[in-house]
Amino acid sequence: MGQRPREAALRRYIFNWSVLSSLFGAVGVLQATRRGPRDWRLILIWIAWLINVALAVGTVVEDSRDGEEW
Repeated sequence: MGQRPREAALRRYIFNWSVLSSLFGAVGVLQATRRGPRDWRLILIWIAWLINVALAVGTVVEDSRDGEEW
């Protein structure tokens, strides 16, 4: 029994270390949002976290495209 392509693609994102670490980084961002001051630095924290998530997901996409070429 083989995996369905959609499940394999989802598993690729879930078990990637860069995606996992960026998602766990959300814990710190949420704590800073709850406890810290509401100023321009909070906006920068959220922007940095979103860029981190985008880079992690983009890396998985590129890796999967490279794997399909083989």
